[in-house]
Amino acid sequence: MQIVYSSRRGSREIEHIGSAHDDAELETLRAVARQRLAAGQQELDLGLDDGPMAGGPLEIVSSRMEHLWDALSRAYDTLGFAAAAGGDEVFRQLVLARVIEPTSKHDSLRVLGEAGIDAVSYATVKRRLPDYAAPQWRQALAGACAAHTRLGPASLVLYDVSTLYFETDAGDGFREPGFSKERRLDPQITIGLLTDSSGFPLMVTAFEGNKAETHTMLPVIEGFMAAHHLPDVTIVADAGMISEANKQAIEAAGLSFILGMKIPEVPYVVKQWRREHPGTPIPDGHIFIQPWPSGSSRPRRDQMIYYQYRAERARRTLRGIDEQVAKAQRAVDGQAPVKRNRFIRLSGATKSVNTELVDKAKALAGLKGYITNLAACPDGTPITAEFVISSYHRLFEIEKSFRMSKHDLKARPIYHHKRESIDAHLTIVFAALAVGRWIEARTGWSIKKFVRTARRYRTVRIQAGNHVLTAADPLPTDLRNALKRIRSPEGAH
Repeated sequence: MQIVYSSRRGSREIEHIGSAHDDAELETLRAVARQRLAAGQQELDLGLDDGPMAGGPLEIVSSRMEHLWDALSRAYDTLGFAAAAGGDEVFRQLVLARVIEPTSKHDSLRVLGEAGIDAVSYATVKRRLPDYAAPQWRQALAGACAAHTRLGPASLVLYDVSTLYFETDAGDGFREPGFSKERRLDPQITIGLLTDSSGFPLMVTAFEGNKAETHTMLPVIEGFMAAHHLPDVTIVADAGMISEANKQAIEAAGLSFILGMKIPEVPYVVKQWRREHPGTPIPDGHIFIQPWPSGSSRPRRDQMIYYQYRAERARRTLRGIDEQVAKAQRAVDGQAPVKRNRFIRLSGATKSVNTELVDKAKALAGLKGYITNLAACPDGTPITAEFVISSYHRLFEIEKSFRMSKHDLKARPIYHHKRESIDAHLTIVFAALAVGRWIEARTGWSIKKFVRTARRYRTVRIQAGNHVLTAADPLPTDLRNALKRIRSPEGAH
């Protein structure tokens, strides 16, 4: 394709535009040539419509976040959600829209439109929401997650709870004031999240806002095990989740556990070590092992308690104790008001510093307790302190999932008030959390970084005569590699 023009008789100049190998390329070169000929000219509008090819810009037929949408759809399908949801495209759109930009269900249609997806109507969304709150729908998603993680009888599962508050002043039996981790007095609901050892979500359950945390764990775990025919799993939970009654209930259910434990008194094994090593500081990382055989009074498995000492933990604890003792002394001396301080002893009108409690707290500084009733590791080898402690420290993965759901996915159901709508919303957030964790595991990026990066690169379709051409922004190397890992066959597991 060439443009030939002259400014005076006998003089010709030729501008080469390009070479075409098919009709589509020929039409594109013609469009470029027409634009080049019309460049800088003032057009006289006679009301004649010669179409977009008469010197004007080419028409963009569509623009789509194809790389981002295809990657998220790959995660959704790989996790088995398409099959679990029976091919419901409304659910797919709501889940992936929440990953792209968490907002209201109505505004999700705007997000889908910006992504270049033909969104369903809002009336269709409202009509489908009750299905997503149904127990069988949520069980199907949980089953897909369990199958993806290959959960088995010896698997470790992490459990934790959080709360989501509502901006209302009256409870309704479900949204009720209760203990809030955010120190709020508003009505709230309690969310129990069950994950595998990597923090991948397996099940989410909503409870009344005033339900004690310790009463939520067994119903969730027993319901999950019954639904997926698991004879036993190993529960990993924080000390704050476990009361003595709760631990007995776990034992009665025949479940295995690895739990953090509170240390009310200096353990016997620690006292014995200090007697044998007078004046010697406990080595950093030292682990004390205390067997706890089952007794005849209450049937249970043999248990093992591990106490680990960390010098850095002791340093932080001792600094906090010194600050509290200093405040207590100022209160005792009348230099500051008496506030909540565990080191102040009140006896009538007499105030004093509880030196016995101070000494006890300092003796416990740096120690952390772990208890288990496991007899062997999942691979059949004898249980070790390192396995128990490292398994417990994986609780940071479930905390990461809670942070993702509450911040990146904005799980708080601001726009929902009825129990059915709240359950449907949490189902969508649960699926979005699973998609996000899968993307993070495949790419090594946070889901926030992946979405922010991939959404900038769009695929456009351009009308050139009778042909539609496809153009795309060039991808940076890091994003291209991330997309390659997502599309790789290994990404299926």
